[in-house]
Amino acid sequence: MNASRTLIKGVICGIRVEDIEEPTMQEIRYLDKLVDELAKGKAMEKILRK
Repeated sequence: MNASRTLIKGVICGIRVEDIEEPTMQEIRYLDKLVDELAKGKAMEKILRK
């Protein structure tokens, strides 16, 4: 897992990624959000806010 994954912000499936309390579910949502944004054509640097 990328160390910058905690910088991923936004809504996935109607839930804010940064507000999820369960650590495992939050990791899953980070991956889900990453895949969605990559599919839209965004650069990895923009998604991880580098």
